[in-house]
Amino acid sequence: MDKISVLLVDDNQALLRLIADSLSRKPDVEIVGLARDGAEALDMIKAHLPDVMLLDIVMPRLDGFSTLEMLNKMELSKRPRVIMLTGLTRDDFISRAMRLGADYYMIKPVDMLQLYQRILDVARSDESGDVLCVRNPEEGNSDSADERVTNLFLSIGIPAHIKGYAYLREAVKMVLEDHDRINRITKELYPGIARRFSTTPSKVERAMRHAIEVAWSRGRLDSVNRIYGYKVFSPEDKPTNGEFIAMVADKVAFQKSA
Repeated sequence: MDKISVLLVDDNQALLRLIADSLSRKPDVEIVGLARDGAEALDMIKAHLPDVMLLDIVMPRLDGFSTLEMLNKMELSKRPRVIMLTGLTRDDFISRAMRLGADYYMIKPVDMLQLYQRILDVARSDESGDVLCVRNPEEGNSDSADERVTNLFLSIGIPAHIKGYAYLREAVKMVLEDHDRINRITKELYPGIARRFSTTPSKVERAMRHAIEVAWSRGRLDSVNRIYGYKVFSPEDKPTNGEFIAMVADKVAFQKSA
């Protein structure tokens, strides 16, 4: 197959050179440009029509979000697939990047082999909107239970922009406050979440189920099993909503005590 053309966009010149040097050694990757900001990147996109763009968020002149907004307005014969490569981990940044059309969201510092694999994934995939948080949840370096839950969900592959993501995260937090709530999932957990989000318990249940099924369909079981240190589930063995919530809550509680 033809080489995958890649555009690198970051105001950190040392990092650009490091990534370019690593990727240029791959026989199936061609670096077509190094841009210091979004304005330069848009000009290079017009000139080279790259297959994949690695894009930072915080940059001078035109930041990553503005670059995506401008990219969405451009008339191109081929739109590059976009991997956000940033140090920003906040949920609202991840959700905004996804809404603007990013295909992956990776957290600096990033493993070069993993970055290369993600480039292959997005270049060969017909689907977009996937999210990956590279920081390893096993390291236990998150500052809060909320951040630990977020990192687990992103590593497992639950998209941050769907309703089930927010409902599942709220459920885990509620179970962390009172573990016995998991035994009252239909009588207390679903109704409690429904009240907080102004919806119905049945919609909460269905949205959670959808989020879990999306994660399983993306084949992230290796990530799940690696996080837990053993084979938890197989592709045919999807957990129930209650099992999934309990599993994540137990892991987060263990990280907090470690």
